[in-house]
Amino acid sequence: MTLSEENYLKAIFHLAKDKNDGVPTNSIAEEMDTKASSVTDMLKKLSEKELVNYKKYQGVQLTEKGRLHALKVIRKHRLWEVFLVEKLNFSWDEVHEVAEQLEHIQSEKLVAELDALLGFPKVDPHGDPIPDKNGHLQTTAKVLLSNLQVGDKGICVGVKNSSKEFLQYLDKLSIALGNEIEVLSKEPFDHSIQILLHGQSINLSAMAAGNLYIKKN
Repeated sequence: MTLSEENYLKAIFHLAKDKNDGVPTNSIAEEMDTKASSVTDMLKKLSEKELVNYKKYQGVQLTEKGRLHALKVIRKHRLWEVFLVEKLNFSWDEVHEVAEQLEHIQSEKLVAELDALLGFPKVDPHGDPIPDKNGHLQTTAKVLLSNLQVGDKGICVGVKNSSKEFLQYLDKLSIALGNEIEVLSKEPFDHSIQILLHGQSINLSAMAAGNLYIKKN
């Protein structure tokens, strides 16, 4: 399994979460920042290895074999992110690119030892669940902050957008996982939202509120 093949499987897995049918080639090309023709060539290779089901013009779906391999890569990525934050004092906006490199290490023993060293974490620094060694993905009931009503309270448990820019924006506002948030008001005109955090009132744009996951109390 090449690095490129693993990246494709991971991309298809993430894109498939928002779709009930096959993932379009163009969506994969956009995600991978490459040409559709290159995607088609890769999908043929993955199909030959029985990692995807691919039919021209009908999109692509991961086979169970492909899904399990994608989850292995995701597991390594998220464990390395935890390691970088907890053991090497990286900030949560710095870890993604480094973990992108470390996720392709093939040693299963290393991954098992890493998991044990970290105390078998269930989520990464961005609140995303970490698959276990068998590919099981435990999910948490959560809603976007933008979908809460005035008076609702909850705990910040994750981010939809894990870009460096958004995470740095949250740092400026001192918003982090584990924070309790209460919705004070919502603006009908632009859908911005006023929240109570650390005893202070903070205004968030609709875009920011639409990228924060909350577990309601």
